[in-house]
Amino acid sequence: MIDLDELARRFSSLGRTEIVRWIENRWIVPDEQGGAWQFREVDVARIELIQHVRHEYTLDDDAMSLILGLLDQVYGLRRQLTRLCDALEQQPPEIRDAIRRALPAVKLPAGKEPGS
Repeated sequence: MIDLDELARRFSSLGRTEIVRWIENRWIVPDEQGGAWQFREVDVARIELIQHVRHEYTLDDDAMSLILGLLDQVYGLRRQLTRLCDALEQQPPEIRDAIRRALPAVKLPAGKEPGS
């Protein structure tokens, strides 16, 4: 974990004010210890992602918030899917086989979308 000073040194092109603004926008959610923000490697990676996306696509704050929200949902779904797969692997072989056989047969009714 690193503090705000170290983070600002690593991302000197951003500046401390911009980092604080991103925290206020909840684009980065640092841990707080003893009244000071502490940043994990995932926070550093997220800052790199934000910098890249904003530079490549010149997005405003609203668009960036939308994209980050969607990415967070995708990552959350991936974690849930991994947990589901792990749970399925713990089941007896006959249960796993039945699930595998059933999956290709699952069809949505006409006009229905997943999650609707």
